[in-house]
Amino acid sequence: MSQLLKYVEDQMSLKVSHPKFKAGDTVTVHYKIKEGEKERVQQYQGVVIQRKGAGATETFTVRKMSNSVGVERVFPVCSPYIDKVEINKVGVVRRARVFYLRGLTGKAARIAEKKQ
Repeated sequence: MSQLLKYVEDQMSLKVSHPKFKAGDTVTVHYKIKEGEKERVQQYQGVVIQRKGAGATETFTVRKMSNSVGVERVFPVCSPYIDKVEINKVGVVRRARVFYLRGLTGKAARIAEKKQ
């Protein structure tokens, strides 16, 4: 039964070609927003704090500071509304989920950048 569900999920899911990113990376997500008849692209830049799920149900959470208030947004990886994902910085973290950033502010909330 689970093989059938997986097959149908694979056939119905959108094939996306986003760059490889993980928790700790700083990304810019270009997200399509439909307002009435018009459609525009909004950019959301922040740090990826987690990737969750697998296959068509995979999501990632991006956190940013907006007027000294932490804002988190969850994006489905296979969403047709995601125009593109740009990687701005590759961070060095030792966790798959960096929830400890929620309690940090200022310089303590910085993530070290990977050396090229």
